[in-house]
Amino acid sequence: MSLNDWMEYTVTEKDIGMSVEQIVRQKLSVSGRMLQRLTRSKGIMLNRKPPFLQRQVKPGDTVAIRVGEPPSEKLAATKQQLRHDTPREKGLEQTSSPEHATSQAHALPVAILYEDDHLLIASKPAGMMVHPVKEEQAGTLVDVLADLLAQRGESASVHPVHRLDKDTSGAILLAKNSYGHQLADRLLREGGIHREYVAVVDGQLAAESGTIAAPIGKDPNHPTRRRVADGGDAAVTHYEVMQRSPYMTMVRVWLETGRTHQIRVHFAHIGHPLAGDILYGGARGLLRRQALHAVSLTFNHPLTGEQIRCEAPMPADMRRLIQAEFSWHVL
Repeated sequence: MSLNDWMEYTVTEKDIGMSVEQIVRQKLSVSGRMLQRLTRSKGIMLNRKPPFLQRQVKPGDTVAIRVGEPPSEKLAATKQQLRHDTPREKGLEQTSSPEHATSQAHALPVAILYEDDHLLIASKPAGMMVHPVKEEQAGTLVDVLADLLAQRGESASVHPVHRLDKDTSGAILLAKNSYGHQLADRLLREGGIHREYVAVVDGQLAAESGTIAAPIGKDPNHPTRRRVADGGDAAVTHYEVMQRSPYMTMVRVWLETGRTHQIRVHFAHIGHPLAGDILYGGARGLLRRQALHAVSLTFNHPLTGEQIRCEAPMPADMRRLIQAEFSWHVL
């Protein structure tokens, strides 16, 4: 088996009395759902052999879990990629061999802000979808990153941990395999990922800081729009004013929840839609999209405990708007 696709743990004296399942759950941080998937796909090994999960381990035993994709899922992912456009059409220069992929970072339409064996933080440009919603769609963030990983000889499976709207730019966390996805998804559900945004809203906000707590549900009169609605999902948005002009306010925003269009819906609800956001009543001006940029992601790594913080550079269209409206230079 390829060592790149497996994670191993060597049993110590302190682990005496534990079962294979307990080692997998407690020492290798595998969720119950992933444990079931690994069991079905023979993705758990004890000393390189499929084990009985309740078997007790002894010091020196090696327990391994598959962190790459099972062969059947790799094949499905490969077939999916073959149906998509070529790497050149999706922003990657074609190469004749995988070792050239690392020299192609400049050719990516996204910047990679952080990467390890399991997780990746990218800076998504505005106008790019995170993942396909129809089979024939290509050129999404997931497509581009899967191509890069495949050219390196890594698993071609990329899993978004959270979402950004198509026309929202900035930092987004993705997993490079199912193991990384379940680790990061647990972190997200437990509130361990801090996401900050910069937004420009129409009008003058009355307070220097505030919290918008209002439930969000689907708008029955529009296929994609959301609205504040009784019975919707709880949603909490915090903000702090950064700059003001006679006509607009720039704010730093951070979330307690991650509902679809949450920032856009909440500011429209209090009468200050995002600049450029015509779906929610924002005025079109210098920006041809909503003025929203995911500026940073911070979390403690689920395996090492190390604090990871990444900042996504402000894109050119947001910089132009901020400079013109607030006479404030953004790097």
